[in-house]
Amino acid sequence: MHTHGAISVAAFYRFARISNPARVRQDLAAKLSELGVRGIVLVAREGLNGTIAAEATAIEAAIAILRDVPGFADLAPKYASANTMPFRKLRVREKAEIVTLGAGEVDPNAAVGHYVPPQDWNDLLRDPDTVVIDTRNDYEVGVGSFEGAIDPETKGFRDFPDWWRANEARFAGKKIAMFCTGGIRCEKSTSWLLGQGVENVFHLQGGILKYLEEIPEEDSLWRGDCFVFDERVTVGHGLQPGPHVLCGGCRRPLAPDDLSHPAYERGVSCHHCIHERTDADRARFRERQRQIDLAAARGEGHLAGQVPD
Repeated sequence: MHTHGAISVAAFYRFARISNPARVRQDLAAKLSELGVRGIVLVAREGLNGTIAAEATAIEAAIAILRDVPGFADLAPKYASANTMPFRKLRVREKAEIVTLGAGEVDPNAAVGHYVPPQDWNDLLRDPDTVVIDTRNDYEVGVGSFEGAIDPETKGFRDFPDWWRANEARFAGKKIAMFCTGGIRCEKSTSWLLGQGVENVFHLQGGILKYLEEIPEEDSLWRGDCFVFDERVTVGHGLQPGPHVLCGGCRRPLAPDDLSHPAYERGVSCHHCIHERTDADRARFRERQRQIDLAAARGEGHLAGQVPD
């Protein structure tokens, strides 16, 4: 566990059948709240997905509680640290899927692609018989990706099946390797591809975060930063926080140079969304930013997190 920051952050997911997600949601909400944990946890019949933060001993206790859920004893979180709390509150939600592919019944517990550990991933990237696909959203890919990877330019994970159907002929006879932030989207997309009759399917074990944690920068084929679904916004090699901030209007990541663009207004708009929002939207965002600034002046948090879609 990373302990050099004041706050410990644990990101986790596991596909395991939950017979009564409503009861599990209620139980987790009560127990995690009692510990003072903040973040977001999604509960569905197919499993758990979330990112939580607290001081180190509370996070250890929270992970123990999650592992007590039947089927989740082997839950393996990815730990990082933050100097300030990256979440405003705890949200535990019941959902139809813990990551939304929207392609009907897909069960990664029944079939999933071959796991490739980070130390072997570069070999696949360099293999001419392997097609490497970034399964993340377009704004995530825009921050960073692996050298030579294909960008499907999807707005959300649920767009991936349609993109694949439109492009699968291009990849005939190739091995398919996929990657995402922490692994959850690849668990589901590789399972779905196997159900479509694709035979040689691989994915990066532990996702980009595990690769950035374990592979030295001098040996890395990662280019740029990795978008994460909390207020750190991006991380780089060694999981060190990156330079990006979130646009308050559209929640897209912005590089330092983007902040000098005429369309940028802190908490309100950026060059991505200036034409996507109305004047009424921007007025609402300005008021929200004013409330955030007032909360900060009082020493209170006013942050929110999310999990991958």
